[in-house]
Amino acid sequence: MAQHPTPTDEEQAAALPFPTIRNVGIDAPFRWIGRGLGDLRACPTASLFYGFCFTAMGLFVTFVFEHAYQYTSAVSTGFLLLGPFFAMGLYELSRRRQFGMPCALVPTLTVWRRNAGNIAVFAAVLGVIFLIWARASLVVFAMFYTQEMPNLSGFLTQVLSVENLEFLMVYFGVGFVFALLVFAVSVVSIPLMLDRNQDAITSMIASIRALAENPLPLMMWAILIVALTILGFLSFHLGLVVLMPVIGHATWHAYRDLVAPLPT
Repeated sequence: MAQHPTPTDEEQAAALPFPTIRNVGIDAPFRWIGRGLGDLRACPTASLFYGFCFTAMGLFVTFVFEHAYQYTSAVSTGFLLLGPFFAMGLYELSRRRQFGMPCALVPTLTVWRRNAGNIAVFAAVLGVIFLIWARASLVVFAMFYTQEMPNLSGFLTQVLSVENLEFLMVYFGVGFVFALLVFAVSVVSIPLMLDRNQDAITSMIASIRALAENPLPLMMWAILIVALTILGFLSFHLGLVVLMPVIGHATWHAYRDLVAPLPT
C-alpha cells in the first residue's frame, strides 16, 4: 500500500481558509478584560510568573531613563512591541483553560515552537518597525535640541513645557503613526499563528482587516492597553505584575471574538 507523505507546516498553513473576521460591539474590550481577570484567577501562579517578567522589563526601562533618557521613548515603545511575544505563554494558558486543560507553566514556555518559522517572520517585521521608530525618535529629538539635550533633572519639565509644544505635536504625531501600524498588524496575529498554525502574512492581513471592520472597538481596546500599561508604570512597576497578565489573557479572548472558528 502506497504511503502518502505527511504535509509540511507550510502546506498545512496554505490549505487553511482565510480567517473570517467578525464584528464586535464597542463594549467588547471591557468584556475581554473581564475574561482576562477570570483567567488570572483560574491560573494565578503561571500568570503572575509572566507578570513578573513584564515588571523586570519595566525596571529595565527605568534603568535606561536614568542613564540615557533620550532613548527612553524608543525603549518604552520596544516594551510595547515585545509585549505580544512575552504574552504568548498567557495566550496558551487561556487556550488551555478554554479546552479544560491544566494551567501548567512549563508547556507555555516553549509554545512558540508550534509555529516558530512564522512567528520569527512576524518578529522580524516588528523588529524593522522598531528600528525605524527608534531612529525617527532620535531624529525628532535632534531637530528640536540642536544645542544640547535637556538636562536629566528637568527633563520632563522641559519636554512638557509650553515652549516645546511644537516638539510634542511632531513627536506624538510620528509616534502615533508607528503605534497604529504595529497595532494594525498585531491585533490577532500571534494568537492566530499559535491557534491555527497560520502563516505570518495571512495573520497580519487578518489583523488589519479586523481593525478595518471594527475601528471603534479596537481603538477602545488600544486605549485600554496603553492606559493599563501606563498605570502599571506609575505604580512603580508593581501594577505590571497583575495588569500585564490580564491584558495578555484578554488579548486571547479578543482573538476568539474577532476571528470566527474554523468550519468543522
